[in-house]
Amino acid sequence: MSTAKEVLKSSVSKIPQLTLLFWIMKISATTLGETGSDLVTVPGTEDNYLTPFLFFVGVFAVFLTIQLFVKRYVSTVYWTVILSTSLAGTAFSDYMDRSLGLGYMKGSLILISLLSIIFIFWYFTEPTLNVKNIATKRVEVLYWVAILVSNTLGTAAGDFLSHKSEGVGTLASGGSYLEQGLGLTIAQGAMITGGLILLILLAYWFTNLNRVFLFWLAFVLTRPFGATFGDFLIKPQEKGGLGLENGTQIASAILLGVLIVCIIIQFVTNKSKLNKSEINESDIQVI
Repeated sequence: MSTAKEVLKSSVSKIPQLTLLFWIMKISATTLGETGSDLVTVPGTEDNYLTPFLFFVGVFAVFLTIQLFVKRYVSTVYWTVILSTSLAGTAFSDYMDRSLGLGYMKGSLILISLLSIIFIFWYFTEPTLNVKNIATKRVEVLYWVAILVSNTLGTAAGDFLSHKSEGVGTLASGGSYLEQGLGLTIAQGAMITGGLILLILLAYWFTNLNRVFLFWLAFVLTRPFGATFGDFLIKPQEKGGLGLENGTQIASAILLGVLIVCIIIQFVTNKSKLNKSEINESDIQVI
């Protein structure tokens, strides 16, 4: 009886279960955010990074409104909001670095501070940061704002690893590695972020570290991993990428296809579990 009730309870939750499929979809969505943002961000004008950010924030606001009004988890709505936060995060990170000239490190510190403030406010609103305990509209909004900021932070962190900032001076003119970024290869950036995610997974399996902390840490790190993987797909060979012709369009189409397939799998799986649980629950009530 408890199993049936748990499945029924999860079916009306607006947050998907944290399974392997969830993390595959998260990485696909964040990688698509990197490649998709590049489709509409064309260098050449001072406001070219602000305009895509404002556009994607508008998209985020529209789908967040829909998400707030649905009564249960709807995969297409949820992952569209996730994708919009990734697209907006990529554009805003580029705007902070290249248009405002903050550099990746300063931008990251600002975002870390902002995310900390959100978590503190969230904790005082409801004394838990566990995404399984989202029961009010206020906490749900905080959840999505935290995701937007964490995806922006993840973008800045990924760029810090594998890019040289265009918004600050060179080392010869007084810039520093912390301001410019480490300038690692795309492969090195992917290995570092992938290795950190693996360490989090090992910590989850073999330690008693706080699960909520591990979730948010992994959530942030999947963004730079997705960003470096996205760069690998779309950047020219001299910059460490595959150098495919029309790579941005091809990669975006493939990633969108993967995300759609995963959404279909998740929908079919959840519907099957819900139907079985409803049958079991009705049998229990009859007995």
